[in-house]
Amino acid sequence: MAKGIEVFNRNNVFRKDPTPPSPQSPLPRPNQINCDRSHRFYDLCTINGPTVLDPVNSTLYLSAPTNSTTVEKIRPYPRKWEKPIMAGIQEFTLISNSKSPLCQAQHKLPAIVFSAAGYTGNFFHDFNDGFIPLFITVNSVFPDNQDFILVISQAQNWWISKYGDLLHTYSKHPVIIPENETSTHCFPSATLGLISHGFMTIDPKLMPNSQALTHFHAFLDKAYNHGQNHPWKSNPPKPRARLVLATRNGGVGRVISNQNEVKHLAEEIGFDVIIFEPIPQTPLQQAYALINSSHAMVGVHGAGLTHSLFLRPGVVFMQVVPIGADWLAEVCFANSARAMGLEYLEYRIGAEESSLIDKYGKNSSLIKDPATFRGQNWSSAIMDIYLKEQNVKIDLIRFREYLKEAYKKAEEFMEKEGAS
Repeated sequence: MAKGIEVFNRNNVFRKDPTPPSPQSPLPRPNQINCDRSHRFYDLCTINGPTVLDPVNSTLYLSAPTNSTTVEKIRPYPRKWEKPIMAGIQEFTLISNSKSPLCQAQHKLPAIVFSAAGYTGNFFHDFNDGFIPLFITVNSVFPDNQDFILVISQAQNWWISKYGDLLHTYSKHPVIIPENETSTHCFPSATLGLISHGFMTIDPKLMPNSQALTHFHAFLDKAYNHGQNHPWKSNPPKPRARLVLATRNGGVGRVISNQNEVKHLAEEIGFDVIIFEPIPQTPLQQAYALINSSHAMVGVHGAGLTHSLFLRPGVVFMQVVPIGADWLAEVCFANSARAMGLEYLEYRIGAEESSLIDKYGKNSSLIKDPATFRGQNWSSAIMDIYLKEQNVKIDLIRFREYLKEAYKKAEEFMEKEGAS
């Protein structure tokens, strides 16, 4: 397990779940179960009142009498329009006015319940479908910074370990994984599901305290920086601007086939270039230190660019957009880059820079007019063509001008920040 994160066991629950300070109590709400199913991305259910979780049958009981009997079901993962992926999400049942089992582990804090299945394991989805919606949910349900306990269904050990620092920043208390439990758990209330505002976004207008992606970036800094100086900041008096070149390995698509030439070109322009090829085993503390201390980041559209969340506001972020990926590039990374105050640049490749031209020919409609070819059907077969079959050979003459612009902006950032 990652340092600082614990998974629940019977011996540590009372030590780790002290009674929180008493805030000014709002008017008591009636004991009830409510589910909001009005959103495209997610459902959200709440149990207002004493709650008993039976992990063996994935059921939560409202253990206080109410005016009516309620039975609700929810799969707590924010991609409800995607039925095939939702089929693999554990379903929970919420019941009122039914005999609840005896409480075996008593918690004095409310629970937030969600699933770590679905697309979990893909770095983009870990944030898009997990940690950003969790940030939204926590700050929407508990705008006054109330303490809570994470109940994470289908969480695997590697995931808990990889994201331990981040999970511990959300909640200091042991994570409860229902599939690992046989004891019942009791909470004063529970929220099931994660609120999503869309792809890689936080809408301040929908947040009780107007939080935005910049606040999420500050949250990440709290998790991974801890106020420490990065080793890259102790460079010689006049350090060169550092550019992170995010790379992808062979066999997965969107590889820069002339990556060495791109690296040399960036160095010729003035950058100190660091090749960054993230793998699942890359410690996030290490990745954060590298990205957050850099002045520019460049990479082909892909999950690895999710690391752009680690960049400081004002830093240059250039996304290389393959043929057919315009919409994905915009909703996945361009919008979030602008929202975080990055200096966003976009390099859209031409047909001659795509490996697809060798297979399909330059006159193919999938190259000349990807939007029409794709239509409304972003099927797995079409996705495979544009995202898995396609590699990129960057036009160095055209790309030089983009890198020069990136270098100019990076130098301006360094001057403003005192060369750090």
